[in-house]
Amino acid sequence: MERIIEIQDMYKIYNPGDNEVRALDGVSLSVDRGEFLAIIGQSGSGKSTLMNILGCLDIPTYGDYHLDGVDVTELSDRQLAHIRNKQIGFIFQGFNLIPALNAWENVELPLIYRGMGREERRRLSTAALIRVGLEKRMDHRPAEMSGGQQQRVAIARAIAAAPPVILADEPTGNLDKKSGHDVMEILRGLWREGRTVILITHDPKIAESARRVVTISDGKIVGDITQAGQARQPRP
Repeated sequence: MERIIEIQDMYKIYNPGDNEVRALDGVSLSVDRGEFLAIIGQSGSGKSTLMNILGCLDIPTYGDYHLDGVDVTELSDRQLAHIRNKQIGFIFQGFNLIPALNAWENVELPLIYRGMGREERRRLSTAALIRVGLEKRMDHRPAEMSGGQQQRVAIARAIAAAPPVILADEPTGNLDKKSGHDVMEILRGLWREGRTVILITHDPKIAESARRVVTISDGKIVGDITQAGQARQPRP
């Protein structure tokens, strides 16, 4: 399988010196194109730091990170923003929708940043909202929708430009059981269509949806198991 993510000996250190905090402590991780991976850990485990680096929202103190063949640790902030917008679709627990914009306009926003023309933006935004079952809610603002519907808008925004990686941070955390189930079904569907889906969660039941579960604790990967139960040994 083709590797889309390759991390080697990654460290993220805050306050270097006697009182340093190692949010990531020698993490190595590879993800193949088309995988459905869950990264699970409790609060303070380092999973959020790892997510931020995977999503090109932060850079490591030390270590290598190649995203689709590009060494992102050597990029400028402007270059990081470009590769982030091109390669990664983000889904956040808090939805992160703009209240003044309707569903269609929220989905369209990152396409504007990509420099797409109006007709192309409209086509892709409409297709994405239809994909998540919101064809009748396109002109509704976030306050006019349920939490589950808002998260579906967030998913549509993440997938509209067909990025190869979907990065979902606790995507069911603010949802009721049924809405959470619906969101996970959409994510599974995206994976079946060939997307690489990385799910960040503290919930073992949510993590079970993935084909591979990586456990992080105290900044280290302590477990890496496929759905079939075949363990992949964490790298030293």
